[in-house]
Parts: sequence; structure tokens; C-alpha cells
Amino acid sequence: MTDETMDADFVVVGAGSAGAAAAARLSEDGTTEVALIEAGGRDRNIWIHIPLGYGKTITDPSVNWCYETEPDPNLGGRRVFWPRGKVLGGSSSINGLVYIRGQAEDFDHWRQLGNTGWSYADVLPYFRRSEDQERGADALHGAGGPLAVSDFKDHHPLCEAFIESALAAGIPRNDDFNGATQEGVGYYQLTTRNGRRCSTAVGYLRPAAKRRNLRVLTEALAERIRFEGRCAVGVEVGRGGARLFVRARREIILAGGAINSPQLLMLSGIGPAGHLGEFGIPVVTDRPGVGQSLQDHYQCRIVHRCKLPITVNDIMLSVPKKIKAGLQYLLFRRGPLTIAAGQVGLFARTRPELATPDVQYHFVVFSSDRPAEGLHRFSGFSTNVCQLRPESRGEIRLRSADPRQPPAIHPNYLATELDRRTMIAGVRLGRRIAEERAMHAFIESEYLPGAAVGTDEEVLAYIKKYGSTVFHPTSTCRMGQDPMAVVDARLCVHGVERLRVADASIMPTVVSGNTNAASIMIGERVADFARAA
Repeated sequence: MTDETMDADFVVVGAGSAGAAAAARLSEDGTTEVALIEAGGRDRNIWIHIPLGYGKTITDPSVNWCYETEPDPNLGGRRVFWPRGKVLGGSSSINGLVYIRGQAEDFDHWRQLGNTGWSYADVLPYFRRSEDQERGADALHGAGGPLAVSDFKDHHPLCEAFIESALAAGIPRNDDFNGATQEGVGYYQLTTRNGRRCSTAVGYLRPAAKRRNLRVLTEALAERIRFEGRCAVGVEVGRGGARLFVRARREIILAGGAINSPQLLMLSGIGPAGHLGEFGIPVVTDRPGVGQSLQDHYQCRIVHRCKLPITVNDIMLSVPKKIKAGLQYLLFRRGPLTIAAGQVGLFARTRPELATPDVQYHFVVFSSDRPAEGLHRFSGFSTNVCQLRPESRGEIRLRSADPRQPPAIHPNYLATELDRRTMIAGVRLGRRIAEERAMHAFIESEYLPGAAVGTDEEVLAYIKKYGSTVFHPTSTCRMGQDPMAVVDARLCVHGVERLRVADASIMPTVVSGNTNAASIMIGERVADFARAA
């Protein structure tokens, strides 16, 4: 029973990286009414806005779905914790703030797969349009856009030593991973402005909030897309114990992310017919690819004990140092509280015959066994390595017809020999960099994997036991024209009308790097597609 009905021209489901961008852009047309539906609340949590605060929000259920995968047989039956944003800004409000677009070749590959309009030349204008680059505009970067992109100001001696060691190991210097080439070592740029996080809630929605034609519904769970025949006409929403029907006069844009978008499609009757039948869900269109083709970046940590008490671990173990860090941030927007989940970045090739890097490193001046478990109680720092283009594919499946129940996540990590060999090579390269002279003054010992781990078999066993997600799930509503594709090149869902998907789930393959920037680009693009329809 519906308690209330509202109408809008466009209904956007999910106020995350892509959804907030899409809704804000669509609302720029004052003659268009836009409704934005978000299951989470407002971004009032102070830790969202302090860069280092992602260490708090990564396990906070008030802003985070706090998903967990099914036991992965490739990891010895381990479950892996998957944080996803449940708040205005979505995962852009709780992520590690690293600004990486991916390689130009990623998007050219999408085009080669038959997705017209998705080459690097096609998407570059949307990256530039979204960007407010601190260094100014040029042929590859934009200035004045909603998303602030800035340089990390405090160059820690450990970071400088890591860069020097990487150069000694033969890695070239690169001061712009989003420039002409990605390969090399240098400092990451961050989605911050004046020392504060710039999520899509901050960059896109705050300026748009004054527009009377944009209505943002928070703490509103999209439960089902309603159809008349095969035409999507609105979204059924649960909010505060009441039921609301949001009718779309023109289109619905689903931007729930790689987990929630396929879940909502399946709950609404779009998905593998046999699977929907298990839950008594009437089939609108049989799309076997919904929830399939799941990709994610799997990472493993190399942790060193530091000889000197100069890491974030040391600050968090000392009340005076914490007070000093807090004052630095309050007075100058500088210091440890501005640290992201990657300070120094490195992109490298594990095999010389590769055309582009296949591994990425996030170097940080703190350490933990896993992100959700807190920092070590010793001086430590980490070199985190992930494979950029995994072959392994997993899936998202329903476990219930109840939209309040999380779906079953099967990541299927390390399922192929290439994936396993690439991760082993990535750990070996990280260790080799740590052996260079510049790191000698800082390294007391290798804590993880530890000196006892030496052979390929031992390294792989460590990777399986200690590895985790880099929080980059994609491809569960994959773009393409083949029978397993879910959306076409204009992000329209195959087999139905007036419904698009626009988030990381539509990526045909995961981009070679962090996924937030590319998800925002997708949100920018879908707004143009929808306006032109």
C-alpha cells in the first residue's frame, strides 16, 4: 500500500559518485524536475570530511553498508569485508580520496568491445568537465568543475625514501598519473579542497541544493522499480515506516553501485529468469548477465616495522601527538589528518612484454593487518599492491526477495593462474623496492609477509590468507551488445524502456586504478544521454 506519491521528470536512485553527479547536472535545466533517492542519510558525520577519517567510517554502519562476501574458496573459505557508502556522496564520502581515472587504453578497450562513444577521446571531455584541478586546466585536465583535485602538501620522509628507492629500482618518476602516461612513481592527487574531502555530495549536491527543481530524499530505500508492460514508470520507496511511489515522467536512472544496482534490477524482475523464480519474482525481462561479470581489485599488504617513531601509528598511540595533529588540522588544514589511503602511488609492469602497468601500489605511513582492525601498536608503514586487470569474475546473487536483506557477494578472487602470478610478482617488486638503500634508514624488519615467506608458494599462501579488497567492485550490469550485457552504449537497460544504469556496474572491465573518478565521469555522461533522449 502506497502512502504517498510524488512526480519528477527524472528519478535517480542512489546519491553516490555517479548518481549525485547525474542528478546535479540534470537539475541545471530549470524546466526539469529531478528526484534523487538515497538509502543513507545526510553527510553530517565529521569524520567524512576529515581525510584521515576514512579510518573511522570504513566500519561505521551509520554511513556504510558494511557488506561481507560469501566464503571464497580461493581464499581458504574466508569472507572479505566490503565497505560501501550509505550516505549522500555514497562511497565518495568514505573512500580513500585517491584521484585516478584509469589508463587511456582502458576506455579504448571498452570501445573495441563495441561500445561506441566510450573511447578515451570520448570520455576525456567528461573527466575535464568534472574536475577542478589545483594545477590549472590543460589539454588533459579541467579547472572550475565540481570535483576538487589537489596535491598532497606534506611530504613525509618515508614517502620521499620510497620514491627514491623506486627510482633506484628502475621505476620512472611520474608527477601526474592522469596525464600522458600512468606508469611510474610519485605522489597521488586527492579529491580534497583546503584539507577537506570533496565528495560528490560536497562538489555536486551542495551547489545544486538551492535549486527548487531538485528534491533529495534521504533515508529512503528503493525497493522496486515499477513497470507498465516493459516501460519503467517509477520507483517504490520505503521511508520512515511509510511507502512512497516516485513516478518518473521521463526516465529512471539507477546509480546504486555494483552491488545495489543489480540487486534492485533483480528485485524488480530484470535478471536471470531461473534465479528470479527461486524467490517468486515475476520476470519483466530475462537478462542473464545481471549480477554477473563482477570484478574487483584484490590487494595485499607488505608491512614494515619502522626504526623511527614517525608513523601515524605512533601518533595514534600518543595523546600529545594526537593533540598536536588535531591542532595542525584545525589551524592550518595540514598534518597527519590530511593523509589519504595512498600518499605515494606507483604503477608498474610485472612483465616487460606488457604495454601498460598491470599492478598498482598505495604507499602509506601507517600499518594494520586489515583496514577494519585498527592500526598496529608499533611504528609501521605499508606498501599495498593490487593487480589492475584481473581475469577472475564473480557474481552478485539474491539471497532474499526482501530489499532490506543484502545480496550474496561471490568475488571469486584469484581464480586464474594469471591473477595469482601477477600478485606474486607484485609482492616481489614491492619487496625489491624496500631493499634499496634509501629505505635502509627506516626499516627495522619486514613484519608481513615476514622473512620466513620466500618461495612463490609461500608468497601465494600469504596473499590468500591476508589479502583483501581495494573497494573497487564493477561490471555487474555490464555495458555491451552481447547476450550477457545489461545496458547498451547509452546506458539503457536492454529489453525495457525508460530505464538506465549509470555507475561502476556498467564498466565492461574494471579500470586500471581507483574507480571513483571514472564513476563520476559515468554520472556526467548519463546526464547528457538522458537530456538528449
